Amino acid sequence: MTVGTFAREHLAVDVLAAARLLLGCLVVADRPDGQVVVRLVELEAYRGSDDPAAHSYRGRTDRNAVMFGPPGYLYVYFVYGLHFCANISCLPHGKPGAVLLRGAEVISDLDIARLARPTARSDADLARGPARLATLLGLQREHNGLDLTDPTSPVRLLPGDPVPAQRVRTGPRVGVAAAQDRAWRFWVDGSPAVSAYRRHPNQARRQSDRK
Repeated sequence: MTVGTFAREHLAVDVLAAARLLLGCLVVADRPDGQVVVRLVELEAYRGSDDPAAHSYRGRTDRNAVMFGPPGYLYVYFVYGLHFCANISCLPHGKPGAVLLRGAEVISDLDIARLARPTARSDADLARGPARLATLLGLQREHNGLDLTDPTSPVRLLPGDPVPAQRVRTGPRVGVAAAQDRAWRFWVDGSPAVSAYRRHPNQARRQSDRK
């Protein structure tokens, strides 16, 4: 693709503004079997300074260093000993924050995308959910710290068509154990690639105990 990469300075903003801004943007990944391009349709914001659900809440470590900036870098981590998830760092350098890539629509060659995700039950399922999206893009531990604004990077963030305000929805983040009620998830209404909302088991248990 010949479109210029996303401007880093546009991500030097609060996580909520960054998540809204990233809706509709494109992520391009150069995989061994071909290029995959997705349009972001679901995102979650995490701000380390006052967000107990964020990896950076308790301070900087080797694992979460990318969240502390500069903005526009890929933060990849392994969860549950099973799969990888991917985030984009935001906020000015030194302030921890990132936006989780939760769901996307494939806008490139679907045959190549299906090679990357052969177990997908439908085209909408190719990148629905953070683990599936990371798998589709071929993201592994070695991709942690990639500069998404670098036009020579194997994974790049590109501007896309803005999502109209009337199509943007917000709600609680999916499956977090802390700060469950914050409406820090953003998604494009009507997109089949948006994941279903699931409460964290601890949250569901507490609500059941109150009845």
